[in-house]
Amino acid sequence: MSETDPAAADDSAKAEDLAAKKPEGSFAWFLVKLVIIVLIFRTFVFSTFSIPSESMLPRLMVGDYLFTAKWPYGFSRASLPFDVDIGDGRLFAHLPKRGDVVVFKHPVDRSDYIKRVIGLPGDTIQVKGGVVFINGEAVKKERIADFVHPVTPYYACREVRFRKTAPDGTLLCAYPRFRETLPGGKSYQVLDWGSTPQDDTPPRIVPEGMLFMMGDNRDNSMDSRFPAVAGQGVGLVPLDNVVSRASFIAFSTDGEASWINPVSWFTAARWNRIGDGI
Repeated sequence: MSETDPAAADDSAKAEDLAAKKPEGSFAWFLVKLVIIVLIFRTFVFSTFSIPSESMLPRLMVGDYLFTAKWPYGFSRASLPFDVDIGDGRLFAHLPKRGDVVVFKHPVDRSDYIKRVIGLPGDTIQVKGGVVFINGEAVKKERIADFVHPVTPYYACREVRFRKTAPDGTLLCAYPRFRETLPGGKSYQVLDWGSTPQDDTPPRIVPEGMLFMMGDNRDNSMDSRFPAVAGQGVGLVPLDNVVSRASFIAFSTDGEASWINPVSWFTAARWNRIGDGI
């Protein structure tokens, strides 16, 4: 009969214990690394943003979920997760381009907003008769086909005058739509409902370190044409409040999706919008 080496048996038992513990420890370490990678990704690369209002129609609709790029403008307190206070200024700062669609913190309550950059530091911005003037020159604005969208429980016309009925009886909302072209050639679509008080503003010089922002839905956007008030106008936006640049639509839903009904995530998806660049 052979004898068993007590030391070898003890080593074998320890090896078995380590083997039994390894999967659990490996999974925990995997989770730690995953959290670190996600945190780095959200801090320095991309973040997400959901469209909460109609202020950026027709390009962005309620129910759109965006990926927004953080690195193009550098990094500041505003672009860090949870709005961590790291002081003033930006690291690797770059000025947004005129026409960029930008996520930023409201100057008063630091809630997240999204608008289009119209005025850069040193620009003089004025709106006359619904036409934007940059440094005294009118931004080209041409009428194109109406922006038409079905009326649903989640999307209703803001004013009765824009409602119409399709031949099949579907109730539609049709907003007057225009194409603007900025100096330098950047082109995009805007909505203009007609004459409103914000269609005429005094000239305003954009100071150093500030941006003049406007929503594409010109008569339904509380932007830099209005004084900075919590939950309302944004006034001039400090560069340090810039979070990120809107890049593309990652997902879009018409409002009928329900968290408790996964099937609705597919039936309510606006598939034709997913992947669209901004």
